[in-house]
This record gives sequence, C-alpha cells and structure tokens, in this order.
Amino acid sequence: MRKQKIELYNDHFQNYKSYQIPKAQLVIADIPYNLSNNAYASSPQWYVDGDNKNGESKLANKEFFDTDKDFRIAEFMHFCSKMLIKEPKEKGKAPAMIVFCAFEQMSMVKEYGEKYGFMHSYPLFFIKNYSAQVLKSNMKIVGATEQAVVLHREVNSEILELTENAVVLYREKLPKFNNNGKMIFNWMKWEKDNSVNIIHPTQKPIPVLKNLIEIFTDIGDIVIDPVAGSCSTGRACAELNRSCYLFEIKKEICKKAREQMLNCFQPSLFTMDAPINKKDNRVQAGMFNE
Repeated sequence: MRKQKIELYNDHFQNYKSYQIPKAQLVIADIPYNLSNNAYASSPQWYVDGDNKNGESKLANKEFFDTDKDFRIAEFMHFCSKMLIKEPKEKGKAPAMIVFCAFEQMSMVKEYGEKYGFMHSYPLFFIKNYSAQVLKSNMKIVGATEQAVVLHREVNSEILELTENAVVLYREKLPKFNNNGKMIFNWMKWEKDNSVNIIHPTQKPIPVLKNLIEIFTDIGDIVIDPVAGSCSTGRACAELNRSCYLFEIKKEICKKAREQMLNCFQPSLFTMDAPINKKDNRVQAGMFNE
C-alpha cells in the first residue's frame, strides 16, 4: 500500500502540472455558486450583531466570495478529466467525481461533464435538519437540501432514486461502489458538524464527506479536492486512511485550514519531501508559506 499523504496547495488547480500529484480514484468538489452579492442573507455577519432584527450590517450587498468570478467550469472539467485515473479493465474499479453545486447549476455541470468525457450522471440530495437561510425564515420559504452531482461513465447506477430533482455524473464503467450489499438511495442526511470549527461559509460536514469517500474509494486510494475551502475533505481522508491533494486559492483560508482542520494528525501523514520557499505554495503539517 502506498504511503498516505495529505497535501494542500495555496494555488489555483489550473497550476496542477507544477506539483506532479498522482491521479485520483475520486474527485470531490464544492464549486463556487456564483452568488455575487446575493448570498448575504445566509450569514449572521451580514446583520448588525448577527441578528436580522437589527438590520443589515456594512457587509450586506457585498460579494460573498470574491473568487467566484475567477471560476471557469470548462477549466475545472478539464482538470478533473486529466486527474482521474483511466478506466480500468476490471469492473467496479472505475473512478468518479462528486460535484456539490446549486440546484440551478446541475444541468450546467452535467452538460460540461459530457464535453469532457463524463457521459452519464445521476443526482444526489442531502436532506438537512436546518437551513442556511434561517436568518430570513420569516420572509420566505427556506431551502433545506444540498445538492451534489456525481460524474462517471456507465449507465445503470447503483444509487436508487427516491426523489426527482438531483444529478450524479461519471465516464463509461460504473465507478467503485462500496455498499456492503445494501441499497444506497440518492438522498442522505446532512446534519451540522460540531466536531470542528467553521472555517469557510460553505464548509461541508466531515461525516457527510466520509460517507461519500467510503462509498467511492478503498483504503489507500487517492482523493483530489480542487476547490478545498476549509479542507474538510482532507480531514475526512486523513481519518479514513486515504491520501488527499487539495487546492485552495485564498491564503487566509489555507492558514486556518492548516491550523484548525489539519492540525490534529501526526506529521507522517503529510509529505515533507520538498522545501517551502516563495515559489512553492505547498502547505504541509506545521508549515505555511507566509
């Protein structure tokens, strides 16, 4: 079995060739929702003292993520098509990609996936016991679902459909699928994760990620997250004995992830074979390129 590694790059995934990372069994990505200035209702900081009864703060009507405008879905799909392993001859070993996205983005993700070889798809829904829009719950009907798209290749997915509005994508052969003989439906529970600090506004719960990683990979497999945010994917992989390579362009988010999300694992999990310098944006255990 290959040595487990967790690597975080404070860089665009477009620069992946510079790092010579291995190809993955699974890509997990929470792509930008391109919300511009429309996301502020879901965060307490957009209101005075965190209470919408006090009116909007100076942050209201500001962009939620200043990196949304830099995200290009075509470049993302190109990266994923290049960094997933090739279709193996054996059945049940093919790679997959899971893309979290807004409901309105699902058809776009599927369309671009097909352009880059991910010819088949099925949806996943995550049912929440809370809503991110709770601060405006007295003004409109709030959403309580989270969507993901799994990209792969062959038809006849093993995830059974219970609801209608969801998507999953892959290439030709069915991806690796560890269901232990049980049916896995296309909706899953999504509950708040109180085990770690909230580092990023759209941070994904570690139990949700661990569930998906265990379904689509085996121990020792490689996972890539091209838009890592809080690096909860890296934390989930470290706990499950999978290697993980993460990309995040925001320097302050990388620093928080290193200090609060990836700080509890022994240094041996993290590669220490390359020196940190001004041209190397690799973030490793106990190290950060200031």
